[in-house]
Amino acid sequence: MNLQEQINSLRRRCIVDGDPRASDYFAFIRELVKLRRQNPEVQRVIMQTYELVKDEIVDNDGPPRTEISFGTSGWRGVLGKDVFVRSVVCVTEAIVDLYEMADADPDLQFHLGVASLDEARRRGCLLGWDNRFGGDILGAGVADTLRRHGFKVYLCGESSTGVLSAALLQLQAAFSINLTPSHNPLEYGGYKYNAADGGPAAPELTSIITRKSRERIRSALVPAGEVNGDAGTVVQTDSFALWQQMVDANRGRHRIDYRGLMDTIAARDDILIAIDCVHGASRLHIERLLGPAAVRLQLLRGDTDVTFGGIAPEPSSANIKQVTKLLGESGKKLKIGAIIDPDADRIRFTDGATEISMNQFGAMSYHFLHEVKGLRGMVAKTVATSNLANSVAELLGEEVFETKVGFKEFKPVIGKALVYFEESDGISIIGHTPEKDAYIGLLLALDMVVSTGKNLGEIKRELDERYGVYCPDRDGVEVSLQGEELLEALAQLEKYDVGAAVEVGNADKIIKKIITIDGRKMIFEDNSWLMIRPSGTEPKVRFYVESRDPEGTGMLVAAAKTMLSEIGLLE
Repeated sequence: MNLQEQINSLRRRCIVDGDPRASDYFAFIRELVKLRRQNPEVQRVIMQTYELVKDEIVDNDGPPRTEISFGTSGWRGVLGKDVFVRSVVCVTEAIVDLYEMADADPDLQFHLGVASLDEARRRGCLLGWDNRFGGDILGAGVADTLRRHGFKVYLCGESSTGVLSAALLQLQAAFSINLTPSHNPLEYGGYKYNAADGGPAAPELTSIITRKSRERIRSALVPAGEVNGDAGTVVQTDSFALWQQMVDANRGRHRIDYRGLMDTIAARDDILIAIDCVHGASRLHIERLLGPAAVRLQLLRGDTDVTFGGIAPEPSSANIKQVTKLLGESGKKLKIGAIIDPDADRIRFTDGATEISMNQFGAMSYHFLHEVKGLRGMVAKTVATSNLANSVAELLGEEVFETKVGFKEFKPVIGKALVYFEESDGISIIGHTPEKDAYIGLLLALDMVVSTGKNLGEIKRELDERYGVYCPDRDGVEVSLQGEELLEALAQLEKYDVGAAVEVGNADKIIKKIITIDGRKMIFEDNSWLMIRPSGTEPKVRFYVESRDPEGTGMLVAAAKTMLSEIGLLE
């Protein structure tokens, strides 16, 4: 079968002419991306198919295939099927409803950080999107809706989640909207809403947005009748310049000398920085971030590709291999490598020999700010992260704030904790945004290596020797059950209680403690543990494990999968 015959066969399988709802455009695009690896001419067909996606994004006037729901980090869905102009406008109208409700609700005023709808209109909204297909189209729908309701719109275009959060704080705007599904695969779109504090919105807000969005979808309340007040304005905004201003202004709090650090790196010829942008929004910022230090930069996957080459664009061990190989072949003394997800709120590191996930890097950052920079304070982490940070804090005589998954859960300790991080490669620090930000993580890594004269792997090994070895891992499985059905299935794990034996490898481990802050975390007598929880953003169940030796990690992963099989969630 020749190339054209293959394409025609795939088209017949995936596309029903004249019926967008029955067509699976992204299944077709995924197969085309595979063919493109052998024949670049397939790109033409890919772009033709994206025109069909564009038509669906613009013209879909029905309900989303899956009901709108804001999880741990916003709302996500398939472009054209769930996320399209009408559904995005409904969510935006629901946010306007939220500010109208705040006029008479002090509790909402507290969570929003504004006292009235008029104040929100005046202070305005930061609006951006990542590199996903159709971001500008969806963004225009959001901007037009807000402007009709009298809001000032700071239009940032393609940007990152952390940058928009910093720009929001610098401008003292009322809120920000970033149209991104973060690290989800190519078919997804998304919607992140942050209130005036710059952090992910509290459940008290997202529950109302979810409810109001669904009401508007069902009742076709788009547009929302008469609009009070004068039309708002749209202001073109350089959000990254505002991010830089924030880092500079807060140097005294986090003690990172941003500009001096970049000058130091630029003056040295023994440093190599390798950054894999996976075609995401960070490709627009990294050279500006490094400034003079960009002479030490090698950028990978820094071109535009809305298909991400067919991969799930997350900071993972599989995806970081290109950076690891490049650094491993370099003869430079100091090597800092990183991979960043599309909206640049997640980052993972390597020095060419040792991979550093956030489980290790969060603890390393805390130790660095405490012991090298001389700051004092607690560390904040999600319950699914490694206990290395707990060990560091204990020996330093500091507190640990441990909470369920989701960066919004750190709100109680913003401005108190030196570092707050989660297992899925998100981090921020004191004096920065309450939103996770890959760029501040990159600055920390650069400062750590330059200040100590050691690569990240060496710094990690020194922490292992001092605070103990911790070997974490995580994975997830797709499931067909959702909502209450999924929770009922997971409730069967309650049989694994304190005192119960779990077969791990060829031996039984006894559970000594159960933590139910988020899902079910089972801690064994040797302080190894495993945790199982439903994803808040995808139809998946996630599990996390940590052994005190490398060999035991795989055994814990196998044990977690066995548990999921026993309750019918894994075949």
